[in-house]
Order: sequence, then C-alpha cells, then structure tokens
Amino acid sequence: MTAMMEMPRVQECTAVECAYNQHEGCHAFAITIGTEADSASCTTFFDISSKGGLDAVIAQVGACKRVDCRFNAELECRAPAIRVGPSRETADCMTYEPA
Repeated sequence: MTAMMEMPRVQECTAVECAYNQHEGCHAFAITIGTEADSASCTTFFDISSKGGLDAVIAQVGACKRVDCRFNAELECRAPAIRVGPSRETADCMTYEPA
C-alpha cells in the first residue's frame, strides 16, 4: 500500500465573490489550479449568491495543472500551503511561481 501525501491547504482566499469563500477561507473539499494563458487560475471558483462548501472543511489543492510552477511535481502541488486571490474574472493561485 502506498502512503498518500498530504495535500497543501488553501491558507487564505480573498476571492470573496466565490460561493466557497466564507470569511476569507475556502470551504470546498479540494480545488484545482488550472492553466489559463497568463495566470494560475482557481478553476473551482464559482460566482453565485448562494454560499456552499462544508463548514468544517478547509480546502486542499486537489490538482495543479500549472506544470511550469516551481511547486508542481507530477501535477501535484508541493507547496506547504497556498493563497488564492481575486483576478480579472475569477481567482488565481497567488503562491504560483514560475520554475
């Protein structure tokens, strides 16, 4: 049996328009960081007036498609934690750093 690595937590999310954001915390079970042309977008971002997610959960990074990030290894985030913030239209991983 292979031991699973612990996924990095979303330490802070300031994209307050997101349905999963409550008090600058992300309450989705896990998020995906996508590959927008000029950003590391949080593709879990969902702009709706209703709030969702699980109160007892602090989101983790489930997948990272940004292969050019220095924290990405085998499409998994290896940062200790990440921050998510607002972008032009959605939200971005603010921890992203080009390799």
